[in-house]
Amino acid sequence: ELYCCFLVGTRLAAAERQRPNIEVPTEDSGKAAALANQLAALSRRVDPKQAKLLADFTYATVTRLRQEYRTFGTPIFNNFLVYHGLRKRGYCYQWTEDLLVALDTLKLKTLELHWGDAYRDTWRENNCLVVTAKGQPFDRGMILECWRHFGHLRWNFVLSDEDRYYENTKWAHRVRTRAAASKASRTNHGVALQMRVVPGGKSGD
Repeated sequence: ELYCCFLVGTRLAAAERQRPNIEVPTEDSGKAAALANQLAALSRRVDPKQAKLLADFTYATVTRLRQEYRTFGTPIFNNFLVYHGLRKRGYCYQWTEDLLVALDTLKLKTLELHWGDAYRDTWRENNCLVVTAKGQPFDRGMILECWRHFGHLRWNFVLSDEDRYYENTKWAHRVRTRAAASKASRTNHGVALQMRVVPGGKSGD
């Protein structure tokens, strides 16, 4: 019995460590609640608890990234700082990459995350995440975008956005593969790797 209790306690402790740290800023709590309601309304198949978890964790993660990026000036000026190495991250695709990797840790069952591109392979390219109910078409999803409002979350439906976003499954796969490899490397070697990667094919917006 003692052995069984030890195993259960160990597993519970591991589960506690894996739970995301969610601290939604007070000024964003109402917005997070509104986003959760919209996500839950995507389909009757969406679990409202998962919708709330995703909304809260998104706002908490964006706040954390804004602090880590040390954004300054305007989005365009901050791009200038990143380009010249004065900031490590802050391009639109970097916001989207880091948000995708963070939200993937939630392992949601009734919601799915997609990568969206607008004006792909042009100087105007902008990237975002799109959340859909599981199995739902990309075009019926909700945009989560951070760059345009300088690290403050913007969300609205794909079809109502002023820009036309298209799904990019290859880039989503590439980001997830790189994140998995980085996690495995840290686990195997116990070394914190620098996460700054500037892949080809993405513009500096």
